[in-house]
Order: sequence, then structure tokens, then C-alpha cells
Amino acid sequence: MALHTGRHFLQIPGPTNVPDRVLRAMDYPTMDHRGQEFADLGAEVLAGMQRVFQTEGTVVIYPASGTGAWEAALVNTLSPGDKVLMFETGHFATLWMKMADSLGLDAEFVPGDWRRGVDPALVEEKLRADTAHAVKAVCVVHNETSTGVTSRIGEVRKAIDAAGHPALLLVDTISSLASIDYRHDAWGVDVTVSGSQKGLMLPPGLSFNAVSDKALAASKTAKLTRSYWDWNDMLGPNAKGFFPYTPATNLLYGLREALTMLLEEEGLENVFARHDRHAEASRRAVRAWGLELLCQEPREYSSSLTAVLMPEGHDADALRQVILERFDMSLGAGLTKLAGKVFRIGHLGAFNDLMLAGTLAGVEMGLSAAGVPHKAGGVLAAMDYLSGAEEAAAPKMAAAGD
Repeated sequence: MALHTGRHFLQIPGPTNVPDRVLRAMDYPTMDHRGQEFADLGAEVLAGMQRVFQTEGTVVIYPASGTGAWEAALVNTLSPGDKVLMFETGHFATLWMKMADSLGLDAEFVPGDWRRGVDPALVEEKLRADTAHAVKAVCVVHNETSTGVTSRIGEVRKAIDAAGHPALLLVDTISSLASIDYRHDAWGVDVTVSGSQKGLMLPPGLSFNAVSDKALAASKTAKLTRSYWDWNDMLGPNAKGFFPYTPATNLLYGLREALTMLLEEEGLENVFARHDRHAEASRRAVRAWGLELLCQEPREYSSSLTAVLMPEGHDADALRQVILERFDMSLGAGLTKLAGKVFRIGHLGAFNDLMLAGTLAGVEMGLSAAGVPHKAGGVLAAMDYLSGAEEAAAPKMAAAGD
């Protein structure tokens, strides 16, 4: 590989770039996790995560990857043999289904083509047919990281309600939380799953459950084996800012700093708007190149990442390798069914217009270097959109300053 100078461009859809100030916040002596200083920290980050999930309910933090939070959501609410309704929207939905199966649940996996999200009408149809209420939970991936498709959770909740069904709603937001508008309470979600390494701008290592009162009630009678993941062991210590075991102290320092950036400085509405802009600019670049988006439903376009189909006869992994070697930039690979067929551009987390322009320039130069058929001008299309959006926003910013 060529010698590279400057920073590596990490443009996979997670783990994302960690801001320097978050890294500095983590570079702090470990404190006594049984002392009052830590209790203050614990209470602060738990309250901050409630704001990120847009909930007034319980939030639980684990030292784990998002996979751990998946397991916690299932084992705290369900019993062996319970039927769960799950949807094949991509690689990670498939992994969650396999976990449910391995835990002894009866997972009905509704087939999908990996190019669309969950169809709310199909949810309603399935639940109306379940007159015995055998289905105990509906499990949905909000933003499928492998495909760049975002399911419409608010509409899924309306479908469950229209069917008059009591099933719990469990939602994975690992690649959407703090990047795409998500409303745990307003959308009636019972358990929301997430992780630290994407929109929250942290390294991997923290995972989260946001939990409704209905889900907490279900945990009292759920019979799946649990110990480490037990919410009930968390609730007492958490009420005072503590944890029932040694927490990931320095990651929590970083989380506090990230929450300050997201909630106090930029504001969630602005965070969502920034991600929307960068996603639209990326899609305009893809169209200008004459390439095809994997997501086929505009209402389901992801604001966290863009998945791009390769022209017939060209390999996405070969393109990614050229881009890595020539320009020191990492793009996301196609996973399982999509291996070699797509590349994924991550544009979430600590990200700005110039970083996006550099990312898209790397892709456009890589397409040329790899001999992939395309049209020139994708970067210009994105830049034209971004500059126009900036101009449109300028009067509003001036008015706010007045």
C-alpha cells in the first residue's frame, strides 16, 4: 500500500469517527464507581439518554455491543417458545432473528428483498390473523445498516394498534439513534435497542435499552434465562446513579461529552437536519454518477448511510480496495447477500460538509481508478446542493441571531 499522510477517512456506517474532545474526555483518571462523583455522572448520562431516546421512561446502559442490547430486549420480555414476528430487511435483521431462534423463541421471519423496509400494512395483516394473540413481540430494525433502508416505526405502531393486538414492539436503532429522528414514547415503542459507536460518536462498548412501563411489567413474568442482562437488577442502583457491577467508567465520561455536543450545543433537531442534508447530497452524487441506490422507496431513504449498487460485472470489494489503497478511505462492504454487489457510504456521527465533499471525491476518484463505468460530476452535484441549502438556511440563522 502507498504511504499515506493526513487522517484516514473512516466512512463506514459505524464505528464512526470519534471527536477529539470526546477522546480527551475519556482520557481522564478512572474514578471510584461507588462514590458520589460517579453517582452524579451516572445520573447525568442516564437523564441525557432519556432525551436522546425522546422518552420519560427507563433507560438501561450496559457495557456491551449492540448485540448485547438485542439479547437484553428479548430475555427481559419473553419466555421460551414465545412467538415473535420479525422482518427480513437486511443482514442485521437476520442476525437478530437468529438470536431469537437460539434463545428458544419461535421466530416468524417475514421474507424481504433487502431494498425496502417493513410494510406496516403487512404488520397489520399478520396481527389481525393472529386472533389467539400468540405473537408476543414484533421486532423491527429501524435503520438497516446493511442496506441504507429506514423502516417507518410510527406507522408500524399504528398498524399494531389498528389490529388491536397486545404484542410488544421492540426496535433496533443501533445505526439511527442520534442521527435520524426517533421517538420512543410518541411512537409507542416498548423496547428500543441501541449502541454507542455510531450516532453517539463514541467507540464501541456501550449499549442501551429504552424501556416502556408495559415492557417492565412483562419482565416480571418473562421466563427466558437472564442474569447479566436483567433490568430488575439495574433499576435500584440506577435510581441513585450507580450500576450493579463495574461500569465502563471512561466510556461514560465520553458519553457525557457527546451528550453535551448533541443536546446542549447542536440540539437534536439540528443533528437530524444535518444528517438529512448529507444523505440527500450523497444521493444526488450517486444519481449524477449514473449509479443506482439500493433503497427503492424514497420514504425509506436512510440519513445515516447510502448503499450504492455496482454496475453489472463490477465488484464492490475491488472498488473499495482501490479506494483504500489510493486514497486511504474505508467504505462499508456489502454483507452476506450483498457481498461484492454494493458499497456503503457512512455519513453519520461527527461529520460536516467538507468531510462529505472529501468522502464523495474519494468515491468519484476511486470509480475512475477502478474502471467502473460512471459519469463525472457527482461531487459537484452534492456541492451544489449543500451550498444551496446553506444559502436557504442563512436568513433563518440571521433571524435567530436577531
